[in-house]
Amino acid sequence: QVQLVESGGGLVQAGGSLRLSCAASGRTFSTYAMGWFRQAPGKEREFVATINRSSSTTVYADSVKGRFTISRDNAKNTVYLQMSSLKPEDTAVYYCAGGGVVTGTVNEYNYWGQGTQVTVSS
Repeated sequence: QVQLVESGGGLVQAGGSLRLSCAASGRTFSTYAMGWFRQAPGKEREFVATINRSSSTTVYADSVKGRFTISRDNAKNTVYLQMSSLKPEDTAVYYCAGGGVVTGTVNEYNYWGQGTQVTVSS
């Protein structure tokens, strides 16, 4: 069992940066692939980025490629999402998730945090 708690969201102007963190409980964090997803009002939850257990593989949605960076620190049981050059369309609730494989598919993740709001003003 893994519990996930996101932090770092907030209000930022377009072009700005934010770093999201997701702290995991339990000793098995390093055995999970971790992902970030987001959900805007009235829209489905969508994939943002994912990273494998050893950080050797990362995958990004086309919409954030080159602007966002996912990373993890297994010693701290934490996964990060560094977001730069933010756009108003990045506004959403951001969720971290833990699962068995590196994938962009929502249903492949077993554990979810409660989400953190990111709002980008124009």
